[in-house]
Amino acid sequence: MRFEEAVRRLEPLPDVLPEGPEALIPVFADSGSPRPRPSWGAADGSARPAAVLVLVFPDDDGDARLVLTERADRGGHHSGEVSFPGGSAEAGDADLVATAIREAGEEVGLDAAQAGVRVLGMLEVQWIPASNFTVTPVVAVAERRPVLTPQPTEVAAILEPPLAAFLPDGELRVVEREIRGWQLRYAAYPLEHLNVWGMTARVLGGLGAWLARTDA
Repeated sequence: MRFEEAVRRLEPLPDVLPEGPEALIPVFADSGSPRPRPSWGAADGSARPAAVLVLVFPDDDGDARLVLTERADRGGHHSGEVSFPGGSAEAGDADLVATAIREAGEEVGLDAAQAGVRVLGMLEVQWIPASNFTVTPVVAVAERRPVLTPQPTEVAAILEPPLAAFLPDGELRVVEREIRGWQLRYAAYPLEHLNVWGMTARVLGGLGAWLARTDA
């Protein structure tokens, strides 16, 4: 997908994205029934606010790409996973947009002014039970390809997949694995030797569905 076309289709940005592929939602491998989700956290107010940056930029050929990270293995809940750059809100952040931009600067060295970053809006808040964060995806576009450098204690690698990989006809890989004692099955977007799954995949699948809408 060309960058100019992607920007045109991203505006206006909806508050809630359409649903991506249903197969992205984890189910029990033996029965296919949905995995139960705890009811605490988002409901009781104990979850910590966070934000991630969904940054679309043009590559050297003018195609639209995204900035993702492979998280460094630090033994935590999300070590080694593919995610958007981002993290928890801090007291000095003006808002969650500022959180996303600051965290991207810290994790991948994003210079928002150098890249000509323009924020399009924020998406529906996502609750992550494993770490008890409420995560707000902040969608932005960059006029130029950003110059990025991974912060080694947090980011093992910076990934720049084409946006087209997450359109409704994008490739999916079915994965079965044990997660916190449950044998689960889910679809993931293959990215080099990695799988994009969980919240990151659901946001990207919804974004792909929005980009592919016929009335744009």
